[in-house]
Amino acid sequence: MLQIGVDGGRARCEGRVMNSGNVITVGVLTPHALPGPEVELPDMASGRVRVEVSRTASDAGPTSPDGLRAQARPAVLDKAAALLPAADVLAFASTGSAYALGYAEESALVERLRERWDVPVSATCLAAVAALRARDIKRISLVHPPWFGASLNELGAEYFGSQGFEVVDARLADLPDDPNKVEPAMVVEWVARHLSDRAEAVFIGGNGLRAARAVRALERRTGRVVLQANQILLWSVLHNMPADIKLNGKEEK
Repeated sequence: MLQIGVDGGRARCEGRVMNSGNVITVGVLTPHALPGPEVELPDMASGRVRVEVSRTASDAGPTSPDGLRAQARPAVLDKAAALLPAADVLAFASTGSAYALGYAEESALVERLRERWDVPVSATCLAAVAALRARDIKRISLVHPPWFGASLNELGAEYFGSQGFEVVDARLADLPDDPNKVEPAMVVEWVARHLSDRAEAVFIGGNGLRAARAVRALERRTGRVVLQANQILLWSVLHNMPADIKLNGKEEK
């Protein structure tokens, strides 16, 4: 399993390191206007990942589960994908959409995109489930940004519960409602103070919550496995590619 973080300035997957001259172009499909993957994926991948984003909606405000399902319809996603430059891999970057759809529908969405566009396809929550299973994690805590609201928070617990995980708790973090005002240190402090003793791992959902730089500090402080939406999306992107990529291991304490 890919370890995204500090390890001699690099991260590895299955013991291989990508040729430093290779650049992966990731085509991100998302209904959200909030910047997330286009900021965090290149930051984690030391200039070796190029991100192109196509948004299915332009409303920056909270999105209802029904609205997220509507933005994940095949015709909507195909229209967005057609606007992207040629990409090596597609990434469906929406934690909330996964929760609204459920695991089976998200899986079908990924498979249909793979067949339609003939490239590997990754999705945030499918990647989180795969990573948790790879580590044999049974009990998890979920942390979501405040803009998710109660309905998506509850749907998150249902999503992971449907895949056999014991969701110890699912919480909306007491963080600024403006993602541009959320600092990694705030995420570290809030999660460390509220993480259940029973949880073996924590998943920080929300691709618009730019918290990848909080992961390593949280793992050191809590001694638990920490997954974050864009971090685990990058893990899946690299896992689906035939070669690996050098990561810079940047973090903030």
